[in-house]
Amino acid sequence: MVPLFFVMFVANYMDRVNLGFAQDQLRADVGLSAAAFGLGAGIFFIAYAIFEVPSNMLMERFGAKVWLTRIMISWGVVATAMAFVNSPGMFYALRFLLGVAEAGFFPAVIYYFSRWLPDSHRGRATSVFLMGSGTATVIVGPISGALLEMHGLWGHSGWQWMFFVEGVFSVVLGFVVYRYLDSGIEQATWLTDEEKAGLVTAIDAEQDARDAQRGTKARVSRWKLLADPQMLLFLWIYFAINVALYAVTFWLPSIVDDIGGLSDLQVGFLTSVPWICAIAAVYVSGRISDRIGKRRPVLVALLLIGGCGTLLAVFVSPWVGLGALCLAAVGFKPASPVFWTIPQSYLDARAAAPGIALINSIGNLGGFVAPTAFGIIEDTTGSTKGGLVGLTVVGFLAALSVLLVRGGGRNDRVRTSKGAAAPAPEESPGVARSVRPGTGAA
Repeated sequence: MVPLFFVMFVANYMDRVNLGFAQDQLRADVGLSAAAFGLGAGIFFIAYAIFEVPSNMLMERFGAKVWLTRIMISWGVVATAMAFVNSPGMFYALRFLLGVAEAGFFPAVIYYFSRWLPDSHRGRATSVFLMGSGTATVIVGPISGALLEMHGLWGHSGWQWMFFVEGVFSVVLGFVVYRYLDSGIEQATWLTDEEKAGLVTAIDAEQDARDAQRGTKARVSRWKLLADPQMLLFLWIYFAINVALYAVTFWLPSIVDDIGGLSDLQVGFLTSVPWICAIAAVYVSGRISDRIGKRRPVLVALLLIGGCGTLLAVFVSPWVGLGALCLAAVGFKPASPVFWTIPQSYLDARAAAPGIALINSIGNLGGFVAPTAFGIIEDTTGSTKGGLVGLTVVGFLAALSVLLVRGGGRNDRVRTSKGAAAPAPEESPGVARSVRPGTGAA
């Protein structure tokens, strides 16, 4: 199950960030300024935020198999259509539609894990899944660089070939997902009846323990949980992580290109270096946080490392700056999977789907702010150094904010139906409950 989601996230992230590699050719052919390009890159996240919660709630109704297939095929079609952009208006429209199509993918998978895995395994599974985005950033550079060098083949620009080929791959993968993905534990043909029963029992026990703490199994109000002050902290921290991460992602090819004398393929390979380092950091940090059962200290350390990396990149040469951005990637990239284990453990299962979707949708607006702000800064100053300083501040502020979050470990406190806090038993750290037969939920 996890490897399939890994491959899906590779395709998802590739179609989201390949725009950074097409920047020079696309801007020249379509007539886009740096600010206009940044706006187009970021407008994706506006649509994503608007449609995230509705998409995830529809996923609960139709099941993961149908809904994730729909998401993959629709985003692949839109990503392919990017090859035919011929005006700024069309560029903005397709980036917006790409956000509509992708909305719900990430929180659907996070929610899916909460219905399949106990908390003790969820950190590692989330880390492996998010390694897909790191892998995408590693391979998208060389692949996109090679496709960009097809410029002129059959009368088409290199950026057109890049969007077309990578978009078609996602469409094909969507049909593979429909063939192999199971919506719930009960539908998994690769598990024996005993294994299914054991997994359902283990996950049910975690939710039952929380019900026992409340003294009732009455339905918890989703909206009360979504109005919780801790949710506001989650929204801000994830927003800050995305500001830092997407600023580095979208503008890294441009920063590497400042080294000078490099071909598109060479730029692609060099941009892979920070993300290779980040993949290793994602896996290691996930295992460490699972082993020690303390999420907050790990998350604080990662955000501080990322902030130090962007600050160092301001004051050094482009080649040394590439090393500094490796440090930034090692900090900011693993911060996301470690962060997600905290709200997963805090939210009641019956509010998990909309809660996760809300955090992801609002937090992902950082993906709009980052490229838009960087584009404006570059148009105004002719350099991205001001933006890197801003990322340092964001990273340090987010690290301080994590200290205010309650929980983040295996002895987390869970919210009661009346909003009070009660201690969770050590043997039942997770928040998920299993899928009941016939519910159709993932």
